[in-house]
Amino acid sequence: MALQIEPIGTVVAGRTEVADDNWGGVESIIRLNSAFPLDVVKGLEEFSHLVVTWHFSEASPDDVALHARSPRNDPRWEPSGTFAHRNHRRPNQLATSFPRLLKVDGLDLYVADLDAVDGTPVYDLGPYFQEMGPRGDVHEPEWPGDMLKDYWTEA
Repeated sequence: MALQIEPIGTVVAGRTEVADDNWGGVESIIRLNSAFPLDVVKGLEEFSHLVVTWHFSEASPDDVALHARSPRNDPRWEPSGTFAHRNHRRPNQLATSFPRLLKVDGLDLYVADLDAVDGTPVYDLGPYFQEMGPRGDVHEPEWPGDMLKDYWTEA
């Protein structure tokens, strides 16, 4: 069964161009739907981080790649499957980010380190609960650390 959802808001300000790296320090605003009552954000300012689900709206459905490929097409890294990547090449072209919440001003959520560009539709958000984070030891191959070494450096 297909899920039909509408954006709850839009990213405004911040970065205007898609890029692979240098997202550190980027500040933007998640502007929630103006039809929502202000109560939807009550208590949110008490949290340091959000979990934000957004759409790679600048990508094309033609970008979806249902096969193994090297991350960032770099031959130094072994090919891995579509669901071993966190990019726009997955079928629904959705992303999840964990920005810092700087302040709440009405239905505007000021955030830092949200790796989505100006105009990006936001489909869901909530506070980050440490208790809901990963349980047990976290492990991963070497390539994500190599690939993302400059992801959060400032431009």
